[in-house]
Amino acid sequence: MPTTTTTATDRPGARALDHPDRAAIRLEGVLHALADPMRMRIVRCLAAAQGELSCADVHLPVSKSTCTHHYRVLREHGVISQIYRGTAKMNALRRTDLDELFPGLLERVLEAAQLQDERGAA
Repeated sequence: MPTTTTTATDRPGARALDHPDRAAIRLEGVLHALADPMRMRIVRCLAAAQGELSCADVHLPVSKSTCTHHYRVLREHGVISQIYRGTAKMNALRRTDLDELFPGLLERVLEAAQLQDERGAA
C-alpha cells in the first residue's frame, strides 16, 4: 500500500508517521477501522472538534497502549492523519479524502452513531 510520510513542520527531524496515500484508502479498511466502539469514539470527537486534537484530548476507558493501537488502526486505514506538534501527537479526520473517495459515508456513519446513542438513551 503506498504511503505518505508526515513529519511535524515545527520539529525538523521529528519522528515520521506513515499514512496511506488517498488512492490507497480502501472502503473495507475504513469500515474495519470504524467498526470498533473506541475508534468510533475517537472519530466522533475529532468530527465534533472540526480540527486537531491531541491523543490526550480524547478520553478513552482503556490503557495507553490500547489507545495507541486504536489511533494506529485509524491512521493506517486512512481515517485520520497524525502529526507531532512539540511533544503532542495531533490527530485530525481525513474528511476531505474520505468525502472524495466515499461521498457521504463519514456523515452517514456519524449520524447513525448519534441515532444509536439516542435509541440507547430512550
